Amino acid sequence: MNRKPALGQVSDFDIRLLRLFRAVAECGGFSAAEGVLGISRSAISLQMGDLEKRLGIRLCQRGRAGFALTDEGREVLRASQTLLAALEDFRSEVNLLHRQLRGELNIGIINNLVTLPKMRITQALRALAKQGPDVRINIGMMTPSDIETGLMDGQLHAGVVPLIQPLSGLDYLPLYDERSQLYCSREHPLFSRPDDALTEADLAAADAVAPGYRLPPQAQALQQRLTPAATASDREGIAFLILSGRYIGYLPDHFAAGWVAQGMMRPLLPDVCSYDAPLALAVRKGRRANLVLERFLQELERSA
Repeated sequence: MNRKPALGQVSDFDIRLLRLFRAVAECGGFSAAEGVLGISRSAISLQMGDLEKRLGIRLCQRGRAGFALTDEGREVLRASQTLLAALEDFRSEVNLLHRQLRGELNIGIINNLVTLPKMRITQALRALAKQGPDVRINIGMMTPSDIETGLMDGQLHAGVVPLIQPLSGLDYLPLYDERSQLYCSREHPLFSRPDDALTEADLAAADAVAPGYRLPPQAQALQQRLTPAATASDREGIAFLILSGRYIGYLPDHFAAGWVAQGMMRPLLPDVCSYDAPLALAVRKGRRANLVLERFLQELERSA
């Protein structure tokens, strides 16, 4: 693609195209972005072509080999994220002038929290939506490290993370504790053994799943008593491996409750093999004034 002279004025049309580009990049392709953007793949392709012509840069490769950002596309994505975050900061400051709830609230949440019976996040979001019907709430299911990165670089306004190693650049609002227990599935040899016939040596002899994420000290100590034979990047991956009948592993009790009720899983030595992990809502210290975020934080505190 032939390069054009340096980009001049950035118009509203350019910003709309950059928002579309960000959505396509985050979804990983045109087809996956159709549902998010509410337009057809052909329309997305046309608008991506408009943006590439406007910038004079090939942003992505698309075809039979699949979708992939070019090196220049990744740089444009990074720059566009900075621009869109700055626009949202501007909107937030204007909100403070008018005291009206408008704009976006970008939240990162670790997966598998929706089954928690303590619905403080849900209650706060409900109250926020009622007070500001024009507020657009964007939730991303992310790893704790990605949430922390998103908070520090301004891509996220708030994030729900395990409170294990607090970062100096973030403030934390404790939410609740999440209890986890050691589980096996009904296909596992230990499933039919009653707890009074089980020993910790039996558990240590079984193949176990090792989590690929940070754990609180108590959980680390319990995990070290097991024999790791597989790893999983998140709790859903652990559940897949447990349900295979080959492995035992730790899961939050609210997440495992459905399988337990169906007789597909059971906890092993729950009096010994369990731990509590504190969860907290994190926000960046020294953040710009943001009426939407502050109202959300108020509602969270109210729900305690």
